[in-house]
Amino acid sequence: MLKLFGDELWIVDGPDVDAFAGFHYPTRMAVIRLSDGGLFVWSPVHLTDQLAAQIGALGPVRHIVAPNSLHHLFLPEWAQAYPAAAVHAAPGLRKKRADISFDADLGDTADPDWAGQIDQVVMQGNRITTEVVFFHTKSGTVLFADLLQQLPANWFSGWRAVIAKLDLMTGAEPSVPRKFRLAFTDRNTARQAAGRILAWPAQKVLMAHGTPVAQDCPAFLRRAFGWLL
Repeated sequence: MLKLFGDELWIVDGPDVDAFAGFHYPTRMAVIRLSDGGLFVWSPVHLTDQLAAQIGALGPVRHIVAPNSLHHLFLPEWAQAYPAAAVHAAPGLRKKRADISFDADLGDTADPDWAGQIDQVVMQGNRITTEVVFFHTKSGTVLFADLLQQLPANWFSGWRAVIAKLDLMTGAEPSVPRKFRLAFTDRNTARQAAGRILAWPAQKVLMAHGTPVAQDCPAFLRRAFGWLL
């Protein structure tokens, strides 16, 4: 289940989940091994016995990270399985999931445990969700949860396929869905955050819902955020 994606970075494709009105999405998580050997688990998917065994072979889980307020479904099972790990909440998630005991809140400043290894930027001012975008320095990978998406053209059928196409979810390359573009209430702040993302020396772009990009990533990111810049 674990697949090596970059230097000290692995990915896991999880089960599909229903978001709303019958729209189902694929899921993907990332595991980054930090310099102290501890694991940074980003956007966790369903934890199976097989996955837990593979995770255990990599190292101890130290951080469980929800990158936005939409990626929380599997947090409780990970928190229960790894009680010594710190659970990090994206802005707005504490209020949404009062049943989860969070240890820290994500912001624009990296946690001391991963500072210098993983950078992060908060995309503020979106009515749908506030996403924290991460950059893993060692592998040159930018990690997006929902802000960039690309599903196969035949992923949905009927009226859902029409809506997905209009929402730019099934385009030729990953892009920011139209609903997220319209949901930004403070584009100046979002533009500044996007500028920080574009300044990263990206070699790969990873998404929870989409095909990873591994070529000409700086140019791809400029196209993806061209509507905002």
